[in-house]
Amino acid sequence: MADALLDDVGDLLREAADQVVLPLFRKLDDADVSEKAPGEIVTVADRRAEELIAAGLRQLRPGSLVVGEEGVAEDPGLLRHLRDGGDVWLVDPVDGTANFAAGRRPFALMVALLTEGRPVAGWILDPLGGILASGRADDGTLLNGRPVGDTASVPRPGELRGAAMTRFLPPDTRDRVRAGGRRLGELLPGQHCAGREYLDILTGEQQFTLFWRTLPWDHAPGALLVRAAGGVARRFDGVDYHPADEGHGLLVAANEEVWAEVHDALLGT
Repeated sequence: MADALLDDVGDLLREAADQVVLPLFRKLDDADVSEKAPGEIVTVADRRAEELIAAGLRQLRPGSLVVGEEGVAEDPGLLRHLRDGGDVWLVDPVDGTANFAAGRRPFALMVALLTEGRPVAGWILDPLGGILASGRADDGTLLNGRPVGDTASVPRPGELRGAAMTRFLPPDTRDRVRAGGRRLGELLPGQHCAGREYLDILTGEQQFTLFWRTLPWDHAPGALLVRAAGGVARRFDGVDYHPADEGHGLLVAANEEVWAEVHDALLGT
């Protein structure tokens, strides 16, 4: 599946990782980390990487618009462009900033392309894990340039492995999710990096992930890549995820069967 755009954006993410992000990993000073909102930190790596990535994306698609996590922190009105016509890039320059700032892994660099309001391509780079996922909607997903294997092959019921981000769940939902996890197999607490959760579904390390917060830059790339590989990304009520839709709750699974089983176990009444 040769695709110049997939290659070009992948190269751009590697450039941002090599030139900006990795040189600052475990080398941040106190002045390099600040709070942009209560409980939300940002580092100089986030800002510099977003500037580099945004400039490169505009060169690849002249006239396109970039909606980056740090740009939205300064101007929330940018989110209105997610249903615009033309090409709109969603950028998460360092997904897992809290991990990065603490000198922990994982963290990732992520991009999604929306055209006429529709997600059409996505990229996730874990620079320390050495994995780049890329793909176009309805055209398959690549891991380091090779097609992802068949996600229809999964463990039997009771032997599933997945994660649930329970920190922000409403208390009653949190209790139900934790209790239901015992029926599935292994329920993990999550890695504080949405990009890595999506990669683990694509590599077969886990079969599902449940999120509460659904910020568009955290989920547009991964939802597209999982779907392109045969998986499912839906709200708790079964509606397909779209990055412009507000709300909470997202269940991502390797295939339809897993989504239904996990939804019944974790969210069923």
